[in-house]
Amino acid sequence: MVLNFSPASTAGKWLGLVAAVWVQSISGNNYTFSNYSDALKTLMALTQLQLNSLSVAKDVGKAFGLLAGLASDHISTPVILLIGAIEGFIGYGVQWLVVSRRIQPLPYWAMCIFLCMGGNSTTWMNTAVLVTCLRNFRKNRGPVTGILKGYIGLSTAIFTDLCSALFASDPAKFLLMLAIIPFVVCLAAVFFLREAPPSSSETQETKYFAVINSLSVIIALYLLGYDISGTHGLLFSQIFAVILIILLLSPVSIPIHLAVQDFLRSSSTTTDTERNETEALLIKDATAKQHTPDDVTAARPPVIGEEHTVVQALKSLDFWILFTSFLCGVGTGLTVMNNLGQMGLAMGYSDVSIFVSLTSIWGFFGRIFSGSLSEFFIKRAGTPRPIWNAASQILMALGYILLAAAFPGSLYMGSIVVGICYGFRLAITVPTASELFGLKYYGLIYNILILNLPLGSFLFSGILAGFLYDAQATRTAEGGNTCFGAHCYRLIYIVMAIACVVGFGLDVLLSIRTKGVYRKIYEERIEKEALVASDSRD
Repeated sequence: MVLNFSPASTAGKWLGLVAAVWVQSISGNNYTFSNYSDALKTLMALTQLQLNSLSVAKDVGKAFGLLAGLASDHISTPVILLIGAIEGFIGYGVQWLVVSRRIQPLPYWAMCIFLCMGGNSTTWMNTAVLVTCLRNFRKNRGPVTGILKGYIGLSTAIFTDLCSALFASDPAKFLLMLAIIPFVVCLAAVFFLREAPPSSSETQETKYFAVINSLSVIIALYLLGYDISGTHGLLFSQIFAVILIILLLSPVSIPIHLAVQDFLRSSSTTTDTERNETEALLIKDATAKQHTPDDVTAARPPVIGEEHTVVQALKSLDFWILFTSFLCGVGTGLTVMNNLGQMGLAMGYSDVSIFVSLTSIWGFFGRIFSGSLSEFFIKRAGTPRPIWNAASQILMALGYILLAAAFPGSLYMGSIVVGICYGFRLAITVPTASELFGLKYYGLIYNILILNLPLGSFLFSGILAGFLYDAQATRTAEGGNTCFGAHCYRLIYIVMAIACVVGFGLDVLLSIRTKGVYRKIYEERIEKEALVASDSRD
């Protein structure tokens, strides 16, 4: 008898989650633009407005994520992953050809198309991963979202530090990594990531989520240690890269452990089957209780917390409150990430990769802890998840004020605060949408919310940051422009801080409007625990 890793098995489901983690750890390439933006600006003799418009084109790719959302209900997960892998290989591959000077710079409109393709590729990867894993782990949406979104945050630091360690931060080689590594990882994940029956063992899931969280924190601290430890020799950097790859592979120990456990327990299948049947009955009872209000639900529009179609969600005021508050948070955060290169140069830093990496790593901490933290308070007190978005918005506003102050070290502190809050915002909004509008059409609803990335990039980065920076900048001999000093971005930071205060108000309003949903989730959990305790006594 061999170890069982089929999708229907517990080990197979967790192997799918590990594959999802690997995909997410290489699919944050949208946040790495600052690592090669200066090379594009110099090579193509662009103004800051033109460069920011290129970054907007990259983010516009996420608007076409609606296609991935529609496809998620009709196409299998492996096919969705393959589409993302091929599109990313083409989009970033052409950018590599340009930056490495293997071909002449393409016309501006053509570069916009290939940046758009690179940006869109991640929507297929993210949709495949999030929709599949949220359906596989329905009882732990917060932790699973925090883990998956956390690894997206780490992916920027993973790419940045690997490129720095192996290729001395060469922008051409960095783009080559963005083209090849996601393609290879997605091809591998195709064989493991499948939708599986949801588990009834919430305690076991929580235990293994804690293990993956611990491993991810170790990886984040390892990357942080490399970033703050100064310059490194070639041998040290190569050893760093090998250990990092081993750490990224380490979560596979969980499904292997589960498969071995199942193999050793194969002789006692009768006992396990009886226990699973009892738990399944409890789940059926809870489900029946949720969906038997005299069949009235079918005759009336759904209320918040029930399954919504896409049209029903779009007619809901709560959806647009969530959408607008999300815009205030991720739109401004993405502006910082897209402009970190120029922000660092304006403040006199010659190497800005440290800021890109810091934003990524601290964004990871925001993502990883927000999911578990919000889930803990839902299960313990029925605390509305959107209240954590409100907290992150007001802290992000303070981060922009720090950046506007422009005192020594403010760019370090500001990039850390913005990274944490941006990660918090992303990881909280994903499970919130599934709880308020259901999982049936979640793939498309999620990608409608993600429209905020290109919209926010266009409004805050393309228009606000582009115009205000160019108004302060001076022309260069090559035809581009540049700006040095704290004044270059000060007004931009202030406007973004005001936007975050608006987002804070909207999140508080959404928390008030949805407290009944989270109270119901809390009460159902207490009731289920009582049923399980009663059954165990019998």
